[in-house]
Amino acid sequence: MSDSQEKGQGAMLEPRRPFFYPDSSSDTEEYRRDAEERRKRLSKRNGPNLRRIPLNMPPKNQTPNTPIPSTSTQEPPKNGQKNLFCDDRITLVVDNTRFVVDPAQFTAHPDTMLGTMFSSGIEFTHPNERGEYEVAEGISATVFRAILEYYRGGTIRCPPTVSVQELREACDYLLVPFDANTVRCQNLRGLLHELSNEGARRQFECFLERLILPLMVESARRGDRECHVVVLLDDDSVEWDEEYPPQMGDEYSQTVLSTPLYRFFKYIENRDVAKQVMKERGLKKIRLGVEGYPTYKEKVRKRPGGRAEVIYNYVQRPFIHMSWEKEEAKSRHVDFQCFKSKSVTNLAEATADPVIELEPSRAREEVEVPEAGEVVEEEQ
Repeated sequence: MSDSQEKGQGAMLEPRRPFFYPDSSSDTEEYRRDAEERRKRLSKRNGPNLRRIPLNMPPKNQTPNTPIPSTSTQEPPKNGQKNLFCDDRITLVVDNTRFVVDPAQFTAHPDTMLGTMFSSGIEFTHPNERGEYEVAEGISATVFRAILEYYRGGTIRCPPTVSVQELREACDYLLVPFDANTVRCQNLRGLLHELSNEGARRQFECFLERLILPLMVESARRGDRECHVVVLLDDDSVEWDEEYPPQMGDEYSQTVLSTPLYRFFKYIENRDVAKQVMKERGLKKIRLGVEGYPTYKEKVRKRPGGRAEVIYNYVQRPFIHMSWEKEEAKSRHVDFQCFKSKSVTNLAEATADPVIELEPSRAREEVEVPEAGEVVEEEQ
């Protein structure tokens, strides 16, 4: 056997020396000794006066309160992306509940009340001592949480515990659009009812300006302070006999031919909406209903004594009555300041039989006043 072979077999039989990687986490004694020697060599090379500076200690020319620049490699948010660590969030207090929101959601909808508050620069409300804004007074936290979804996704889901009317009133207060595109609701009946009220309101405002207001102006030019309008169909014909007109009472009725308006008043909910609109416009004594209206003469009946009785054909049509009189309480009563008072203190005296006054001659016969120096003798 050669010497090289003997050396090779000896190398294989003797124990191997472990190899240490620089990034290894081994804690053997030899590795710690090598690391300590390497550290000493580096300290001698850099100089004896060099000391280690903690990572969190600021430089000498920087005050402790100066913010330390971030060493993070996180890139700034791109366009369209929101920073999750944004410090511009605000706190809204609604119904003793706090909502931490980003005002950028409100400024994206400047037509709403919250969008106007945080985008116009005008301070509509002042923060409290904690820097929180108390808004939406009278709105529950559940409803406000549902409305916040409009600013995030453009739709509002009505909670099961909230009525559609309550959600509608909150949307009107916050100027958030309430329609079929923005509201999702399980109660379709309630949703359609609110949508019908909004549609009826817009429709009646058009009817009021185009059809009813000209008749009211005509009544005002005659000196009247109220108007009674009967709504007829477009194909209704009114033919009254000039010699025998129908008895209409004291009210002066005016008519308007409009089948759409007739269909509008067919629903009692629409009448309530119309009444509310006219109240908001300042009108008084508003009455809406259905009454019979004479259209044409059917026949004339002769009564005993030669008096003629005219029979007309009546149709049931809706009517609307309104007034704009300011002193309606005084127009129905007599002003008693124009008459002398009789000193009547109660109703019993007013309804009692009047005192009968005697004639002057008869009064003198019953009571005679004696003259001066005359003695009146009593009858015995």
